[in-house]
Amino acid sequence: MTVTAKPPGRVKAFLRLVAIEHSVFALPFAYVAALTAMQLHQGGFDLGTLLLITLAMVSARTFAMATNRVIDRELDARNPRTAQRELVTGVVSVRTAWTGAVVALVVFLACAAVLGPLPLLLAPLAVVPLVVYPYGKRFTNYPHAILALAQAVAPVGAWIAVTGHWSWSAVVLGVGVGLWIGGFDLVYACQDTESDRAEGVRSFPARWGNRAALMTARAVHVVVFGLFVWFGTLEGFGPIWYGGLLLTAAAFVYQHAIVSPTGLSKVNRAFFTANGFVGLALGAAGVLDLVTR
Repeated sequence: MTVTAKPPGRVKAFLRLVAIEHSVFALPFAYVAALTAMQLHQGGFDLGTLLLITLAMVSARTFAMATNRVIDRELDARNPRTAQRELVTGVVSVRTAWTGAVVALVVFLACAAVLGPLPLLLAPLAVVPLVVYPYGKRFTNYPHAILALAQAVAPVGAWIAVTGHWSWSAVVLGVGVGLWIGGFDLVYACQDTESDRAEGVRSFPARWGNRAALMTARAVHVVVFGLFVWFGTLEGFGPIWYGGLLLTAAAFVYQHAIVSPTGLSKVNRAFFTANGFVGLALGAAGVLDLVTR
């Protein structure tokens, strides 16, 4: 007798669609920014604010991913790598995806409102690159830069949520985080170079080739390492932070060592495993550095 696998529930399928577990990449850096602002500039820890920042971050990312998947569903259907995504196969309907995106956006704006007038005022500006990014591949060879901008917002927004004002330290951290993700998006996009060229989808690898994309990503990640060092210097971080940076450097070397222009079979390992490690390791180092002062 053949046993038919039970399809996932609507909520579970939606969470799979938006890859909710990948929030681990940028969320630790939002925590580093928020806790640095609390401990060094506000004089104390505020659990309520941190929980609101967490909810705002996850909801904003959920909105971005759901919107991205809806906008790109026809392109995904024609790409062998993405042809099994939930919107393409029908596991998640377009209506469900849009509903989830709208709910996530409302939650994000509500969190911003509770955090204060400045976060609420700036919240729409944070949403803009999230919506523009999936369209970027239709009008520029550098959609990765739009993704970098979208990711850079998180630490800056977390700092503003805590203090109510701008910080160049948070900008340095934010630019580092944005370039980290944007740089690796160059590597990730190499998987689709031939498909993108065939479909007229624009990207750095499609325009300049995989070798140029990988070399550029390596240079970008060298800059990222320098920005993380600069942030630590600006905020007086100590040995624990720099120990985390050594682990980060090792992860960067590993990421780039296991991929090549003609050998992309380990891109997912580099993206999910190594990037998750960078986020958790450096985030933990920053938090430990702060609490042990």
